Amino acid sequence: MTQPSLLSVLDLNVTISGRSGSVSAVAGVSFDIERGQTLALVGESGSGKSMTAMSLIGLTPVGTRVTTSGRAMFSGRDLLALPEAQLRAIRSREIAVVFQDPSAALNPLMTVAAQISEVLPRDVRRKSDAERRIAELLAEVGLDRVPDATRRYPHELSGGQQQRVAIAIALAGNPSLLIADEPTTALDMTVQAQILQLLKRLQQARGMAMLLITHDLGIVANHADDVLVLQKGKTVEQGPTGEVLTAPQQDYTRMLLDARPSVRAPGTRPSLPSPASSGARPENLLSVGNLLVTYPGRGPFSRPVIAVDGVTFDVPKGSALGIVGESGSGKSTVAKAIVGLSRIESGTIHLDGAALADPARMPAAFRARMQYIFQDSYGALNPRLTVEQAVGEPFAISGMARPKRRDAVVALLEEVGLSSTHLNRLPRELSGGQRQRVNIARALALSPQLLICDEIVSALDVSIQAQVLKLLKELQRTRSLTLMFISHDLAVVSELCDSVIVMQAGRVVEKGAAADLFSTPTHPYTQGLLAAAAALEQIGSLSSTVRQLPRMTEKRHEPTL
Repeated sequence: MTQPSLLSVLDLNVTISGRSGSVSAVAGVSFDIERGQTLALVGESGSGKSMTAMSLIGLTPVGTRVTTSGRAMFSGRDLLALPEAQLRAIRSREIAVVFQDPSAALNPLMTVAAQISEVLPRDVRRKSDAERRIAELLAEVGLDRVPDATRRYPHELSGGQQQRVAIAIALAGNPSLLIADEPTTALDMTVQAQILQLLKRLQQARGMAMLLITHDLGIVANHADDVLVLQKGKTVEQGPTGEVLTAPQQDYTRMLLDARPSVRAPGTRPSLPSPASSGARPENLLSVGNLLVTYPGRGPFSRPVIAVDGVTFDVPKGSALGIVGESGSGKSTVAKAIVGLSRIESGTIHLDGAALADPARMPAAFRARMQYIFQDSYGALNPRLTVEQAVGEPFAISGMARPKRRDAVVALLEEVGLSSTHLNRLPRELSGGQRQRVNIARALALSPQLLICDEIVSALDVSIQAQVLKLLKELQRTRSLTLMFISHDLAVVSELCDSVIVMQAGRVVEKGAAADLFSTPTHPYTQGLLAAAAALEQIGSLSSTVRQLPRMTEKRHEPTL
């Protein structure tokens, strides 16, 4: 007799009702997950990936009314028919979730030990037993060598360490199914690889099934047994990973394959029309010399922590400079110091030849010439302001009359690929790509010369990434913008930037033209970053052979209930 699937979903439908009416988020999705198997849900933002998974365990967006139908049999129980009390008992005990943003998933006011203790099984009652179990979990996720890990707060850990804590919390209840919702999107490439290897090792050791939600087909190729491709809430294609990725039946799947960027070989990246490419010595818009930034130590008598140490670079007018490195390398600190968000200990900053003695007290005229776009597109927007109000803020501050202001906002929205239909929407009513376009529009309001882009595409799926990168290139051309682009994704930097500096532990270890640095890196650290990027780009060989392989007969995967 055939063993029943651990999870079998049949004809799942999810409808969301809110201010703007009802929307079908998931329509007729069906799939099975066997014990010990990994199923990947793939698709663009808004395709229904997360909604499919979260609706099964009752975790739906706050402030919305969600209606579900269909069947979701898990260990003999229909999850969609269970009351909240029974679902609560299943969550974290039998089905656990690792979320995309560990900093948001962890309680900032609780220590690591306290947060893990909350989800330990009820039979672990004695303090000594709980401490031993917490130590075992931290060792299992590779945090046993972090000093005083149990007593640390989330802000005292790196992004990769925070995600390991989140995984430890998910494992505390010994679940048979782990839902991993974009678990590595916001992490740099080397940490991504570590977390993915950790999840794979833990899955094999524990015999867990995994529902992996991702937009990265490189991750799917290396870590999933089966894949289900979603578009606008509907199943486009599904089947064994090797079959779907090497011989996709649908144009949408091929588009996802082709959209993934790769680190370009020298001479293959389209040249950007900038002064940096001309024979004459380019004029620098931004010059940073011997920059030193420190943070206070943990205790009152502790030595300060050096975050940026002696960083020097120039950004020619009209060019695009990429700053790369792992989490904690000092990339964002350099950018924040330039605009006055981090205090400078020493060093010099010149904007178009004029010295900025204290960027924190920068004159308004100078501040308008440099604009910062943050990684978190949602956190950068006031959740209570509409798109019109958010983009119109710079105009209002500058004293522009309200009638003219609305016309200016519409013009900016159209320039970044949105329209007047978005004016009255709130940030939560926009996709990630739309929110980032709103942030770009707001940054352009005062016609800056320099745009500082801090990991602005790291949380976006590959097709939306490509759209935003294309938009930045077009804006650079039409507005003669200079870009400073911070990223851990070398493929994205290769796609956009003329020159690159590589940072490690607060220092610049290598810099040069993008094509030269990516083709012949000299520093071992840069070589390691490129090796990690290559490991995550194995999907490239699959996508390049898609059109050469014979079409496979389309198979319909019917779940068993």
